Amino acid sequence: MRTEPPAEPPAEPPVSKPDSAVVRDALGVGVAVGLSGFAFGVTSAGSGLTLLQTCALSLLVFTGASQFALVGALAAGGNPFTAAAGAFFLGVRNAFYGLRLSQLLALPRFVRPFAAHWVIDETTAVTLAQPSRRSARLGFTVTGLSLYVLWNLTTLIGALGAEAIGDTDAWGLDAASPAVFLALLAPMLRTGMERAVAGLAVLLTLGLLPVLPAGAPVLVAALAAPAVLYVQGRRAARLTAKEEGR
Repeated sequence: MRTEPPAEPPAEPPVSKPDSAVVRDALGVGVAVGLSGFAFGVTSAGSGLTLLQTCALSLLVFTGASQFALVGALAAGGNPFTAAAGAFFLGVRNAFYGLRLSQLLALPRFVRPFAAHWVIDETTAVTLAQPSRRSARLGFTVTGLSLYVLWNLTTLIGALGAEAIGDTDAWGLDAASPAVFLALLAPMLRTGMERAVAGLAVLLTLGLLPVLPAGAPVLVAALAAPAVLYVQGRRAARLTAKEEGR
């Protein structure tokens, strides 16, 4: 007797999320991170950049980690080309974000060049957390718009404030850049491997500060990632060999 195979259960429809909830979450991220532009404006002005140069960085670069890396290296007396190289390599990660978001958002071709300017850590995190394409597009747009407007506004306020108070070193505002950067980075270190990479990068940077020009230790610290991956790979290979030898 021939029996028919059991019918597969119907696919469950994607879980929807109210637009109001998406907007609330996106604005929360945009406002919280956008306020950090004040610290960048103060730090940039304190490193010797003009008001126009500071605002142009936020308008045209718009990736906080790279901006802080650039002005931090310049403030320490680093070579402009070395400082720019460090900022560039920190910003490369956004290209990988774009590869994922381009598939998820599926934006019209004429919109993509403009949307690419908003592909950063925060917009990527909000977009990937959404259950549908509609909510992903809404989250990306609201996060990008609110963060871009607020970041540039607070950059201007911070730069104007730095000019008003004069010597930023006397106020200890040179610590604003690393403090904000660490605050943004810390929540992203969720696995042991990520923490190992961050820890090794810190050790390399601090250890090389006395012997390399300003800005160069950040570039060398990029070697922390392949070093940790290599050690993890060797460890995994040894464990596999040990299991097979039993």
